[in-house]
Amino acid sequence: MKVAFKIFVVVALLIVSGTKSIAQEISWVAPEYSNSLKNPFVGNQKATDDGKEVFNQMCVLCHGVKGQGNGEAGLTLQPHPANFLALNVKSQTDGAIFWKITNGKAPMATYFELLTDDQRWKLVNYIRELEKK
Repeated sequence: MKVAFKIFVVVALLIVSGTKSIAQEISWVAPEYSNSLKNPFVGNQKATDDGKEVFNQMCVLCHGVKGQGNGEAGLTLQPHPANFLALNVKSQTDGAIFWKITNGKAPMATYFELLTDDQRWKLVNYIRELEKK
């Protein structure tokens, strides 16, 4: 009986903490026009590889090696960094993700001046690659 109760508590905590994280990610919606932005590097493996380099330099500390929002620095941030494997991120357009990388939202920095347009689009390619793994 005690084991069943412990399992119930653990599952309940996972559900509650997962729901909070998802709610935080959903609350950041890119403007409608961003959905019409087209990724010039779709299907370009070299661009995806370049995006991985950018990710490892600029994003892994907060978003984690696998893009799950669990990087060392990200664990202390509120709201927590996005989990790129979550359905609500996967369902966003490339343009919306590009817009979010470009503009940021505290605690995430804006990357408009730190990365070129091409680097940000290549980063979108790599985020899509993470989703496939």
